[in-house]
Amino acid sequence: MTKEQIIQNFDPSQPGLADATIFGLPFSAEQSEIIIIPVPWEVTVSYGSGASEGPNAILDASFQVDLNHQEFPELWKLGMYFAEIPDSWSTNSEKYKKLAQPIIEALEAGENIETFPALLEDLHKINKVCRELHTEVKEKVLYWMNQGKKVVLLGGDHSTPLGYYEALATKHDNFGILHLDAHMDLRIAYEGFTYSHASIMYNALQIPQISKIVQVGIRDFCEQEVGVVKNENGRVLIHTDADLKAENFEGKTWAKQCDEIIASLPQKVCISFDIDGMLPWYSPNTGTPVPGGFSFEQATYLFNKLASSGKEIIGFDLVEVAPGENDDWDGNVGARMLFHMCGVLAKNNGMKTGNRITFQRK
Repeated sequence: MTKEQIIQNFDPSQPGLADATIFGLPFSAEQSEIIIIPVPWEVTVSYGSGASEGPNAILDASFQVDLNHQEFPELWKLGMYFAEIPDSWSTNSEKYKKLAQPIIEALEAGENIETFPALLEDLHKINKVCRELHTEVKEKVLYWMNQGKKVVLLGGDHSTPLGYYEALATKHDNFGILHLDAHMDLRIAYEGFTYSHASIMYNALQIPQISKIVQVGIRDFCEQEVGVVKNENGRVLIHTDADLKAENFEGKTWAKQCDEIIASLPQKVCISFDIDGMLPWYSPNTGTPVPGGFSFEQATYLFNKLASSGKEIIGFDLVEVAPGENDDWDGNVGARMLFHMCGVLAKNNGMKTGNRITFQRK
């Protein structure tokens, strides 16, 4: 059937199709406007684990998401497709994560890795395989971009979008990153791992096409990261959670704060959303939770304002969703945030997502 015929015969009010792609949608990759690339990877995890299971947890939860979104009621008609990926991504994540743990344990015990040849060799192996992953992600992203698709990345830990940013940099000579997170992620080769999840934004700064990173919700950082911010001379702007909350308490609205955040971004923007940027009850099983944060609605409000600001959203990543052992809450939140972010991306890029649904309240 053609895509038009599928739309006519599909009932979005019924449960999502179990044998379909993400959100229970009946479209093929070729028929879908948005391609979601899952990257189940967490080799350098340094605290809680589980981020590699995030993409499948979100996929499973997505079948329970109602498709008649208030902001984007016709988003589902565009099609979103959960891309197939190499099995090696999952197997290598598990394999090299095991190699990384003795290195982390030795460092935590105050040991010098240089005096342990076997651990040093493993460290080099890990850095090599992480670089190979980023190259493969970049190639896969570019494949779909060259098919005319909008491509987004679904982690995995926060190291996973580096190849995605590199792919965007081949298409755009100047763009910024709107980075929502509890952490700056500006550590240099954290624990010796060049591509650590805690080093993603430092590594992004090595991409010359990224002209600015604006961080929102930050509430945990080290001295080295503060030094990186200062050395970048305005290329990295920080909105800590404490500063944002203090301004709220003194009368500045979230709407005003969003306007200021958006105004500081360049014309083209990629969103990077670490789920731990939100209040911890939204993602209780994420790897490095920190008290404080913003609500689901604050995040979506910021994204909506960005979409209507005149700036161009060129992509986004959503990372660090980790499912609980016996509950699917984290995946549930992640699936709904993913759906909303796809709507923001689509609307901003002129795709037909329908008119916002309003209700009479008197």
